[in-house]
Amino acid sequence: MKLLSVNAGRARFVEYTDAEGGLTGIGKRPVEGAVGIFRPGPRGVGASGVAGDDVCDKRHHGGEHQAVYAYAREDLDAWEKELGRELPGGIFGENLTTSGLDVSGARIGERWRIGPDVVLEVAGARIPCRTFAGTLGEQGWVRRFTRAGAPGAYLRVVEEGRIRAGDAIEVVHRPAHEVSVAFWFRAFTTERELLPRTLAAGEAMSPEAHETVRKYLERQAVRQVS
Repeated sequence: MKLLSVNAGRARFVEYTDAEGGLTGIGKRPVEGAVGIFRPGPRGVGASGVAGDDVCDKRHHGGEHQAVYAYAREDLDAWEKELGRELPGGIFGENLTTSGLDVSGARIGERWRIGPDVVLEVAGARIPCRTFAGTLGEQGWVRRFTRAGAPGAYLRVVEEGRIRAGDAIEVVHRPAHEVSVAFWFRAFTTERELLPRTLAAGEAMSPEAHETVRKYLERQAVRQVS
């Protein structure tokens, strides 16, 4: 398991985002040399945990539990075959393009050591949005990406440091629960009945995810009473 590239993006104006000022940093490119990885702070205040990477819509992106986004090269290769076009590392907005690692099969709370210093913890899945769809320019992209069920993982920074392309990735902790990235993704998108089971991931999930589950359980309780 290794890191193929570390990707970062600078803010640019596009017409297909709801972010303030029409800016997005989703179009990322591989960065040469060592790149700093750090804790960015909470949602709404912190942005990316990758040095030199811009997050423009802090309402929905960035922060402690979305500090770094990883996507598997194997999944990009599958999309290349389906879409009939080249998909270089970073095109999905991922900060880390990996090889040999089942990113969407990783469990919430799973920890990866990348290189000698950095430790990241799996915190959730990427939910496709209008900006992502506009960047790819594919018809019905949000629906197609959701149906495929390989969303890639958002990561929290546990130990800061520097990483570079070619660094080894080691899984140093794997929780015993069932909540993988793909399971989490289905629960928060197409199979809401799975939401209560995501609580098995505990505090590895973001406060926002816990709040979503809480509201779901409240609505279910009201329905049962009525």
